[in-house]
Amino acid sequence: MQSILKNSRRIVIKVGSSLVTNQGKGLDHAALDCWIKQIAQLKQMGKEVILVSSGAIAEGMQRLNWKQRPHALHQLQAAAAVGQMGLVQAYESYFRKQKIQAAQILLTHEDLSNRKRYLNARSTLITLLSMNVVPVINENDTVATDEIHFGDNDTLAALVTNLIEADVLIILTDQAGLFTTDPRKDAHAKLISEAKAGEAAIELMAGGAGSAIGRGGMLTKVMAAKRAARSGAHTLIVSGRETNVLIRLLNGEAIGTQLLAETMPLAARKQWLADHLQVCGELALDVGAAKALTIGGKSLLPIGVINVSGDFERGEMVGCFDSNNKEIARGLINYSAAETRKILRCSSNEIETILGYVNELELIHRDNLVLL
Repeated sequence: MQSILKNSRRIVIKVGSSLVTNQGKGLDHAALDCWIKQIAQLKQMGKEVILVSSGAIAEGMQRLNWKQRPHALHQLQAAAAVGQMGLVQAYESYFRKQKIQAAQILLTHEDLSNRKRYLNARSTLITLLSMNVVPVINENDTVATDEIHFGDNDTLAALVTNLIEADVLIILTDQAGLFTTDPRKDAHAKLISEAKAGEAAIELMAGGAGSAIGRGGMLTKVMAAKRAARSGAHTLIVSGRETNVLIRLLNGEAIGTQLLAETMPLAARKQWLADHLQVCGELALDVGAAKALTIGGKSLLPIGVINVSGDFERGEMVGCFDSNNKEIARGLINYSAAETRKILRCSSNEIETILGYVNELELIHRDNLVLL
């Protein structure tokens, strides 16, 4: 682990709700103080640090004296609004104590799915880092809806890692790392100290949500590592309750699980296509079309599509699935769902005859498509 952190310049650190709020009992001020002291040491060593923090809803629940996480969206948003006050106040206090300037950034999926807002968010974060400011990022739970929320801050942290092209994503959690089985249920579970990000085997090992307080679980962390790896970032999943954990990782101590990125980083636009746009529909491809995309590096033509699912418009993101129902690519489509249904299985030179017009000869152009 020493080479990963020693040679890294830009680090994203994500802390979960159960850690930040001490399992929902209220903000754990001692823990916050400890992590920020370590962040100060990282910065003294020339590292750029971005903190992605959960905890607003959990803190709001504690302040409102709610014993169980509500299901109603408006109640979750209200809890987030209340909790965000205490969360930001605490971070501001402990960063100021270390003479570090911090900034709060609240994001929704919509902010990163719109190309212009995506680039604006990136510019803001890069500017803050150049000014030696530590951005503290959280999902904007007060306005997020089912359609635009990330679902968990592990995913948000991975997308931020892609966004700013960070070198390492560190996920601090209430578990020691990734185990072969759930250690809370199996005494023989073994810690996975190292694996390749994106391996199917480790996804099978990960379970569901980890606690009643947070939304994430080990699976979301493993999937976050897979996303982070798309931009060449390694991921460390470690217990946030380990003493001086960040500095020990920097010194090369083997703690938790490291999931290594072994693929070349995708270009910035391809990252955006792969992770920062919500999929609005699905296309089922025949064998020839799947091969043309994955092996031939070709655009997707209407003749290769055998089925269309969803209700999407021109320019929206759709997933492309092979004959085994595996998503192999996704891209920006040139025709609506209704138009696509009319021209599927047809050659490109028939489009104008069928529709009365032609936008593009390709259903999805190669430049607007990314393989998964």
